Amino acid sequence: MSSATDPGSITRVAGIEVGHFTDTRRPTGCSVVIAREGAVAGVDVRGAAPGTRETDLLDPCNLVEKVHAVMLSGGSAWGLEAATGAVRWLEEQGVGLDIGVGRLPLVPSAVLFDLMVGDMRIRPDAAAGHAACAAASRADPAEGNVGAGTGASVGKMFGMARAMKGGIGSASVTVDGVTVGALIACNAVGDVIDPDTAQPVAGARTADGLRLADTRRALLRGELAQSLLAGTNTTIGVVATDAVITKAQAHRLAVAAHDGLARSINPVHTQLDGDTLFTLGTGLAGRNPGMLLLCALAAEATARATLRAVQAARSITTPEGLLLPCMADLG
Repeated sequence: MSSATDPGSITRVAGIEVGHFTDTRRPTGCSVVIAREGAVAGVDVRGAAPGTRETDLLDPCNLVEKVHAVMLSGGSAWGLEAATGAVRWLEEQGVGLDIGVGRLPLVPSAVLFDLMVGDMRIRPDAAAGHAACAAASRADPAEGNVGAGTGASVGKMFGMARAMKGGIGSASVTVDGVTVGALIACNAVGDVIDPDTAQPVAGARTADGLRLADTRRALLRGELAQSLLAGTNTTIGVVATDAVITKAQAHRLAVAAHDGLARSINPVHTQLDGDTLFTLGTGLAGRNPGMLLLCALAAEATARATLRAVQAARSITTPEGLLLPCMADLG
């Protein structure tokens, strides 16, 4: 079981690899979760402004059972191109659905909006996705300002000037020989909440920038949110397990994983977010301990990984002078 000193990671799930590409020209990047042998997959989209690719493929009613990777990317809709690079890399490795004349890699994808941080003309493309795959390994993935979390920010309800740095985080929980892990890129309009204390730890700051405003309470007091463009936020991620699951159960795990977002982000699933979570089941544990337990583990791993995303984040100042302090700065 993971702990405060060892939160675990999604790569503790047998059959899962993670790779990041971080663009040094501006804060953006992409992250890939690879299952070379294929994994039963599901998805649940809760945010009202999603940017996704191949999600219809994952409907339990539809044909294909397994996918080979999931791509998470910055760059908003442009970032969907990163999945093309992943498809190319997987084909080069001989990974994919056997279609007789070759192999077809299946790579669902979701993106987050980080175009307000630095030069928006720089965004992840197919080459970035290919590079993320080439960097993938079974090692615990880097967290914070890397990959899809590079340009992420949180707490934007009252404008970017009062926001803080988001990031990408990972965690896992193992119970009775079955592991569930999560990789979460947190770019929420809301605050990030410690799931154990229910207190905000990163998010919108007070006007002087020195303390957390507590977005939920500020809104309830009547403080007016700044008008924001829909879709300019979004938390995206992947939950993986080595349990044996069906495609319908994979969908149910994605649904349950969003409970973890609700414990760690407030407000969550807004009109301004495109919150999307994928699930992967490698089946390498050889058994299913029951969906009640798996759903509890999925929510827990997601909540912990979301917290890790801001704990590991570091402050940045963009060339335009935007300061995004990190959780450690306000500690």
